[in-house]
Amino acid sequence: TPAAASNPLLAKWTGPHGGVPPFAQVRVEHFKPALEAAMEENRREIAAIAGSTEAPTFENTLVALEAAGRTLSDVETLYGIWSSSLNTPEFQALQREMAPKLAAFEDEITQNAGLFQRIEAVYNSPDKAKLTPEQQRLAWLYYTRFVRSGAKLDAAAKQRVAAINQRLATLYTAFSQNVLADEEGYTVVLESEADLAGLPDSVRAGAAAAAEARGMKGKWVITNTRSSMEPFLTYSARRDLREKVWRNYVNRGDNGDARDNNALISEVLKLRAERAKLLGYKTHAHWRLENAMAKSPERAMELMEAVWKPAVARVHEEVRDMQAVADKEGAKLRIEPWDYRYYAEKVRKAKYDLDENEVKPYLQLEKLREGMFWVAGELFGFTFTQVNDIPVFHPDVRVWEVKDKASGRHVGLWYFDPYARPGKRSGAWMNAYRNQERFRGEITTIVSNNSNFVKGAPGEAVLISWEDASTLFHEFGHALHGLSSNVTYPSLAGTAVARDYVEFPSQLLEHWLSTPEVLNTYALHYQTGKSIPKELVARIEKASTFNQGFATVEYLASALIDMKLHLAGDTSIDPDAFERDTLKALGLPKEIVMRHRTPQFGHVFAGDGYSAGYYSYLWSDTLTADAYEAFTAGKGAYDKAVAERLRKHVFAVGNTMDPAEGYRGFRGRDAGIDALMRKRGFPVPAAAQTKATR
Repeated sequence: TPAAASNPLLAKWTGPHGGVPPFAQVRVEHFKPALEAAMEENRREIAAIAGSTEAPTFENTLVALEAAGRTLSDVETLYGIWSSSLNTPEFQALQREMAPKLAAFEDEITQNAGLFQRIEAVYNSPDKAKLTPEQQRLAWLYYTRFVRSGAKLDAAAKQRVAAINQRLATLYTAFSQNVLADEEGYTVVLESEADLAGLPDSVRAGAAAAAEARGMKGKWVITNTRSSMEPFLTYSARRDLREKVWRNYVNRGDNGDARDNNALISEVLKLRAERAKLLGYKTHAHWRLENAMAKSPERAMELMEAVWKPAVARVHEEVRDMQAVADKEGAKLRIEPWDYRYYAEKVRKAKYDLDENEVKPYLQLEKLREGMFWVAGELFGFTFTQVNDIPVFHPDVRVWEVKDKASGRHVGLWYFDPYARPGKRSGAWMNAYRNQERFRGEITTIVSNNSNFVKGAPGEAVLISWEDASTLFHEFGHALHGLSSNVTYPSLAGTAVARDYVEFPSQLLEHWLSTPEVLNTYALHYQTGKSIPKELVARIEKASTFNQGFATVEYLASALIDMKLHLAGDTSIDPDAFERDTLKALGLPKEIVMRHRTPQFGHVFAGDGYSAGYYSYLWSDTLTADAYEAFTAGKGAYDKAVAERLRKHVFAVGNTMDPAEGYRGFRGRDAGIDALMRKRGFPVPAAAQTKATR
């Protein structure tokens, strides 16, 4: 069609390195016609594969499927970027319309009987033994994906599964739009100097910039996002304002108004339970975990429960310490959730002589980025060079070319979008814009890291907290997982691994932030340029397990609620009541709230992504802690031999092998839970039942 011919989303990507996304030309109105045309093209490709009269082979079925759907995949990549980073009301309307259509199209493919017959024939063929291990893995992946999506169901059940998926897509879109609306709709305006009591300069500057962006020059605004809430709750001496900011944040999606998510969640849970039953699983959790590393909800629960008790015990100690500080100051209060960060910070000062504000001037965003590049060079042999002639979707985004240091070979592109802005979802994440592959010529990867740092005045250093610096390294770990990919087929590339394994490479990279090599060279004072004092680094190290009770319990409360909601099966659930009763039964200390309360739990309700899967961060951290000890037991964090094993068996293999096998290749054995307990400063269990991953 003439419209399609002029639609930039449908054109083949042009430019260097096999083409780059055409950000400069894309407008919101291009998406609908492009998605529809790309689905139509993919429909024709699928019909040709399914309708082939040749006997099904790996080549004419699975390789053909890997080559199909390229236009749709490219359009969906940009659609995803607009959804998370440029989410205007106009785009939201488009999402509401297209989400169910895209879900229906996916089902149309996985429920195509002729196509599944061919996939099944290849999977069960005696010739499969002649395929390479990677090809066998691809056959397994396609076969299980189709079966798990309902390929073996009768027509009526298939139809119902498809209807459920469309409805879920609509609910997921509404869920995230509601949370975004509450993040943008609730702010706390600070009117006077008195409202700023306790706030360091960097927080004041960020709040002043946020006010100016909202047309309130001369005032200060605390926005309803984690990057604004956390520093305010840590430093503000105004308990009344802390409570206000805290309540805004924990009530996102739970305000009893048109944006309230509770009814949506109840419906999502019912539909997920029904779908799992139709597909032959006891619950949604059993369905989700079947091909995870944990394999079953019971094993995930076992790990969470092993860590829960010591973590709660640690919280009670932390609260005692905080209460003592408050009493000593004559504050006449009992520690409440909006006091936790504030008094924890005071305890940190008293106990470890460590003040977050003492550290922050050394944590400049751009310097730390250089530090990450240096680490990637040491561990993986990558170099990063900024390129300025590649189109981006916002002026804040910058691009680097990644090369192999030894050979000069082009590895991929890394896009970086660091700052918060309206229409961008909160938090930090990594995306692959294009997967690495080489089954029809070498195609290199394009990855991006996205954060929500508060942008300072032009030319001013952006100072970030230690936790934010860890998150920066974490997301870069995902990017390196993508950049290290060395596989044949795109479906198996990079981060396309089991949900409870994907966080392992990213969590592992966090460890390099605190290495002396990084801190001495890249943690430089933003005014003097001097590197962070050794004794301050020693204090940071000493305090590394500080507040681990809080961090572990707020996370585990979310992970346990997620799993228990999805193990409840087909019952009517009132999310607020379920959350309250379950946390009471678990013995959640009243001074703590879940890291993500149910009505704003985007990991779980803005998509299937981490549903019955939020435990993955702990599962992965078990591997992470154990893996880092491989370095410390060797020649240290930059041990070249250990780094090479890590690249070869973990970062480069994507999903070409079972993750447990990859981990054993790297470590020589399975991971136990002991290293995790040491890392968090909890007592190591005496019992020999400490195998976490087998």
